[in-house]
Amino acid sequence: MTIAKLAEAAGVSVPTVSKVLNGRSDVAPATRTRVEELIRRHGYRRRRGPGGGRAATVDLVFHELDSAWAIEVIRGVERVARAEGISVVLSESGTDPGARDGWVDSVLARQSVAVVLVFSDLAAAQRARLAARGIPLVIVDPTGTPPDDTPSIGSANWSGGLAATRHLAELGHTRVAMISGPPDVLCSRARIDGYRAALETAGLRVDPALLRTGDFHVEAGVEAGRRLLALADPPTAVFAGNDLQALGVYEAAREAGVRIPDDLSVVGYDDLPLARWVGPPLTTVRQPLTEMAEEATRLALSLSRGERPANLRLDLATSLVVRQSTAAPGRR
Repeated sequence: MTIAKLAEAAGVSVPTVSKVLNGRSDVAPATRTRVEELIRRHGYRRRRGPGGGRAATVDLVFHELDSAWAIEVIRGVERVARAEGISVVLSESGTDPGARDGWVDSVLARQSVAVVLVFSDLAAAQRARLAARGIPLVIVDPTGTPPDDTPSIGSANWSGGLAATRHLAELGHTRVAMISGPPDVLCSRARIDGYRAALETAGLRVDPALLRTGDFHVEAGVEAGRRLLALADPPTAVFAGNDLQALGVYEAAREAGVRIPDDLSVVGYDDLPLARWVGPPLTTVRQPLTEMAEEATRLALSLSRGERPANLRLDLATSLVVRQSTAAPGRR
């Protein structure tokens, strides 16, 4: 399939097809839709030399930009891009499909080398538009299971959840709560499964009253922490699911006059820089966010050069970092 054949099938000129391929805005919506449908139907792929005709940019896209978590990812992408002499374009896709279509239009207009998408996914039609222009897409920490043809870089979330909860059980805690992230997010489900496995291995019952759902933000940790500490039989330890929710638990404990770690042990997840500076310093699972972003960027750039790496799916190892927010229960 060539541009000329696409133009003939669509009943438009070759320059019009070229405008659609380049994400130009000066094409009638109905015409653009017709051409895009033909591109998808015929599996058209633009033939280019490596990087030929493209701007020296990588698009880094978050579904939302509102936490210290994002800074660690940005650092990793920027580090690899800078070494390659490539600029990074940072944007937020949001959750509205229309807004995402507009973002894809912008990427096509820039003719970026590649796209690194964080904690999100695109519709099949949107992925097809990028693929038709030869712009590779790599997902960091995907929310769900990516399509077989979409590369992704994640981390060992199940192992991380297991290590966090096992640490608390080995300290002697039998009432271990968890504040998870959104239940429809892959990493959140994996951490919950690790939590359950650690409790079962330790011979402890999984108490539904101690399992709460959050959204990976501080406010969710505060609210869930308040409810857990208000129970008639409150937990002696909390696996907060991420560092930001752990900070929320710290606040809930302060309000309730509960001391950490004397009365309550707390474990986070991510090992953001702030985990070392809160009081007491937070025990947490280190998720290699910067390294994940670096690997995703290297993979995206490799694909943009026409290379085909042996492994398009990679989960990096996590590790437990023990600090002063955990101790044996009942310490006075």
